[in-house]
Amino acid sequence: MLIYSAITFFYQRKIMKQLTEEEFRAGYRKAQLIDVREPNEFEGGHILGARNIPVSQLRQRYKEIRPDQPVYLYCQNTTRSGRAAQMLKRKGYNDLNYLKGGFKGWTGKIKAKTK
Repeated sequence: MLIYSAITFFYQRKIMKQLTEEEFRAGYRKAQLIDVREPNEFEGGHILGARNIPVSQLRQRYKEIRPDQPVYLYCQNTTRSGRAAQMLKRKGYNDLNYLKGGFKGWTGKIKAKTK
Protein backbone atom coordinates (compact mmCIF):
# COMPACT_ATOMS: atom_id res chain seq x y z
CA MET A 1 0.00 0.00 0.00
CA LEU A 2 2.82 2.39 0.86
CA ILE A 3 4.55 1.71 -2.45
CA TYR A 4 1.29 2.26 -4.37
CA SER A 5 0.78 5.59 -2.56
CA ALA A 6 4.31 6.72 -3.38
CA ILE A 7 3.96 5.78 -7.07
CA THR A 8 0.60 7.56 -7.26
CA PHE A 9 2.03 10.67 -5.59
CA PHE A 10 4.94 10.95 -8.05
CA TYR A 11 2.76 10.17 -11.06
CA GLN A 12 0.31 12.92 -10.09
CA ARG A 13 3.17 15.40 -9.71
CA LYS A 14 4.39 14.43 -13.18
CA ILE A 15 1.05 14.90 -14.97
CA MET A 16 -0.08 18.13 -13.30
CA LYS A 17 1.64 21.34 -12.37
CA GLN A 18 1.48 22.62 -8.80
CA LEU A 19 0.75 26.34 -8.70
CA THR A 20 1.21 28.73 -5.81
CA GLU A 21 -1.76 30.95 -5.03
CA GLU A 22 -0.09 33.81 -6.94
CA GLU A 23 0.48 31.65 -10.03
CA PHE A 24 -3.04 30.27 -9.75
CA ARG A 25 -4.52 33.78 -9.57
CA ALA A 26 -2.49 34.90 -12.57
CA GLY A 27 -3.90 32.19 -14.84
CA TYR A 28 -7.23 30.89 -13.63
CA ARG A 29 -9.36 33.49 -15.43
CA LYS A 30 -7.94 32.30 -18.77
CA ALA A 31 -8.47 28.64 -17.87
CA GLN A 32 -11.26 26.29 -16.88
CA LEU A 33 -11.53 26.54 -13.11
CA ILE A 34 -12.90 23.29 -11.69
CA ASP A 35 -13.76 22.65 -8.04
CA VAL A 36 -13.69 18.87 -7.60
CA ARG A 37 -15.18 18.89 -4.08
CA GLU A 38 -18.68 17.63 -3.34
CA PRO A 39 -21.66 20.01 -3.88
CA ASN A 40 -22.19 20.70 -0.16
CA GLU A 41 -18.54 21.78 0.17
CA PHE A 42 -18.85 23.93 -2.97
CA GLU A 43 -21.96 25.67 -1.64
CA GLY A 44 -20.17 26.37 1.63
CA GLY A 45 -17.69 28.51 -0.28
CA HIS A 46 -15.72 28.35 -3.54
CA ILE A 47 -13.34 30.42 -5.63
CA LEU A 48 -15.22 33.01 -7.65
CA GLY A 49 -15.84 31.70 -11.17
CA ALA A 50 -15.33 28.00 -10.40
CA ARG A 51 -17.51 25.23 -11.78
CA ASN A 52 -18.35 22.32 -9.52
CA ILE A 53 -17.61 18.94 -11.06
CA PRO A 54 -17.05 16.62 -8.09
CA VAL A 55 -14.42 13.93 -8.55
CA SER A 56 -17.19 11.41 -7.76
CA GLN A 57 -19.04 12.57 -10.94
CA LEU A 58 -16.04 13.26 -13.16
CA ARG A 59 -16.20 9.95 -15.01
CA GLN A 60 -19.67 10.90 -16.32
CA ARG A 61 -19.09 14.66 -16.69
CA TYR A 62 -15.53 15.04 -18.01
CA LYS A 63 -16.81 16.07 -21.47
CA GLU A 64 -17.97 19.36 -19.88
CA ILE A 65 -14.27 20.26 -19.71
CA ARG A 66 -12.53 21.27 -22.94
CA PRO A 67 -9.30 19.36 -23.62
CA ASP A 68 -7.83 22.22 -25.69
CA GLN A 69 -7.73 24.72 -22.80
CA PRO A 70 -5.80 24.77 -19.51
CA VAL A 71 -7.57 23.11 -16.60
CA TYR A 72 -7.13 24.53 -13.08
CA LEU A 73 -8.25 22.09 -10.41
CA TYR A 74 -8.70 22.50 -6.71
CA CYS A 75 -10.22 20.60 -3.80
CA GLN A 76 -10.05 21.05 -0.05
CA ASN A 77 -6.34 20.22 0.26
CA THR A 78 -4.99 18.46 -2.92
CA THR A 79 -5.87 14.77 -2.70
CA ARG A 80 -8.97 14.84 -4.90
CA SER A 81 -7.30 17.19 -7.40
CA GLY A 82 -4.71 14.47 -7.97
CA ARG A 83 -7.34 11.81 -8.56
CA ALA A 84 -9.21 14.13 -10.94
CA ALA A 85 -6.00 14.89 -12.87
CA GLN A 86 -5.27 11.17 -13.29
CA MET A 87 -8.77 10.61 -14.69
CA LEU A 88 -8.50 13.56 -17.07
CA LYS A 89 -5.02 12.55 -18.22
CA ARG A 90 -6.38 9.13 -19.22
CA LYS A 91 -9.03 10.94 -21.28
CA GLY A 92 -6.40 12.96 -23.18
CA TYR A 93 -6.16 16.20 -21.18
CA ASN A 94 -2.63 17.57 -20.89
CA ASP A 95 -2.60 21.10 -19.45
CA LEU A 96 -3.53 20.16 -15.87
CA ASN A 97 -2.76 22.44 -12.94
CA TYR A 98 -3.72 22.45 -9.28
CA LEU A 99 -3.74 24.89 -6.40
CA LYS A 100 -1.02 24.16 -3.84
CA GLY A 101 -2.69 23.80 -0.45
CA GLY A 102 -6.17 23.60 -1.98
CA PHE A 103 -9.17 25.72 -1.07
CA LYS A 104 -8.30 25.78 2.61
CA GLY A 105 -5.17 27.77 1.74
CA TRP A 106 -6.92 30.20 -0.63
CA THR A 107 -6.97 33.83 0.54
CA GLY A 108 -8.65 35.38 -2.52
CA LYS A 109 -12.28 36.14 -3.23
CA ILE A 110 -14.80 33.43 -2.61
CA LYS A 111 -18.48 33.00 -3.14
CA ALA A 112 -20.70 31.22 -0.67
CA LYS A 113 -24.35 30.31 -1.04
CA THR A 114 -26.46 32.49 1.21
CA LYS A 115 -29.31 30.92 3.02
